[in-house]
Amino acid sequence: MTRLVRPDAVLVQAVIAGALSFAHLHDLAEAAGQDGWKAWAYPVSVDLLLVAAWHRLRSLRDAGEPSRSAWSWFAVALAASLGANVATAGLLDLRDVPDWLRILVAGWPALAFLGGTLLVHRPTPSSAPEPDPDPAPLPVVERETGSGEADELSAMPAPAPVPATAVTAPPALVAHAQKIAADHRTRTGSDIDIETLRARLGVPSPMAEAIAAQLA
Repeated sequence: MTRLVRPDAVLVQAVIAGALSFAHLHDLAEAAGQDGWKAWAYPVSVDLLLVAAWHRLRSLRDAGEPSRSAWSWFAVALAASLGANVATAGLLDLRDVPDWLRILVAGWPALAFLGGTLLVHRPTPSSAPEPDPDPAPLPVVERETGSGEADELSAMPAPAPVPATAVTAPPALVAHAQKIAADHRTRTGSDIDIETLRARLGVPSPMAEAIAAQLA
């Protein structure tokens, strides 16, 4: 069975009010010298700014942030809409619009563009996450040591120092060093020292000391 859609009285009222406000804005813009499609664009601009300001106002209120800027632009758009409705009610001669009203109508696009840009591109500040609480320190358990156990600990010898890693020279390098040492002994009559051996081999000092120990 097809369900009949019943018209909502509030929705019908909103459509009628919107159409009348749209027409009043169009008539005022046309009387102020904005003819053609420009006169039809003015009502759209005013209504869009009104909706954008209301949407921004709701977002700021839900986020708990100050909403004065959104209220300001909502008041500007509402004043433009109400002003057009009042001006076209017979209080203003649309055949002879004053200059100040022509200036306001001509300057509205720039004002609406500024308001729309500020409303749309202004990010909603988000609440910073709360830092995690510092973990509680672990309890320190003190161990009671008897006199006998303390004597045993004091009698234990101190651990021997760990020797440094020994440097191992390759056998081929040791054989080459033996030839250099023999040649040095033949020429000078004395054993080669570590610094001369290091310079002749081109190796670091620890390596030269390890090779010299094997030559001794």
